[in-house]
Amino acid sequence: MIETVIPTTFATPKGQSLAKKEWMHKGTTTLAFVFQGGIIVAVDSRASMGSIISSQTVKKIIEINEYMLGTMAGCAADCSYWERHLSKLCRLHQVKHGERVSIVAASKMLANIMYYFRGYGLSMGTMLAGWDHTGPKLCCIMDDGSRVVGNLFSVGSGSLFAYGVIDDGYKFDLTVDEAVELGKRGIYQATLRDGGSGGCVTVYHVHQNGWTKVVDRQDVSELHRFYAKEKGEDAAKV
Repeated sequence: MIETVIPTTFATPKGQSLAKKEWMHKGTTTLAFVFQGGIIVAVDSRASMGSIISSQTVKKIIEINEYMLGTMAGCAADCSYWERHLSKLCRLHQVKHGERVSIVAASKMLANIMYYFRGYGLSMGTMLAGWDHTGPKLCCIMDDGSRVVGNLFSVGSGSLFAYGVIDDGYKFDLTVDEAVELGKRGIYQATLRDGGSGGCVTVYHVHQNGWTKVVDRQDVSELHRFYAKEKGEDAAKV
């Protein structure tokens, strides 16, 4: 006799599980902060499944449109799919209303989707960074549908280490070069201390005219040697 399965829980009506759900630790580090020149968004590129490094070249910044970026933390498939879906919704809004959707409105669209699918196993910690008619805006959206608008966020297993660097060096009146360097250093320190983060550092600068990729996949080993040399230390012994 074939037992009836409830798709949302993978369990029988009696509550007896037919399949064991296996949760794997997923690692990443993403950060973003607002400063006088716009917004800096920085990410690593490692994807992990438990203790296994599955990829070192994951693109963790999704270009929603020419004025908005989204970051990926959690399940790469969930983040990639829903952020690309958000890109379509933003385009439809622009066609229908004749103007770009605001960053806060876009974040609300994504938060509504996350809230609707809560309990279905989505794993997402996403930041939306962009520039609209109100200026630079940064929002953090989680897979339970919660949404926060702020000036500084870091999401992922390495966020604790990134926060330590960003909190120490952050100030609103940073120059663009200083802000880019702070973003790079934050990701680097996270990759140094967190096994789930690594690969390369990518940094985007969101400004009034859109966004610009200012650091394209710089290997963290290069940064390790550079920062060690800067301090007069041997990179192999650090």
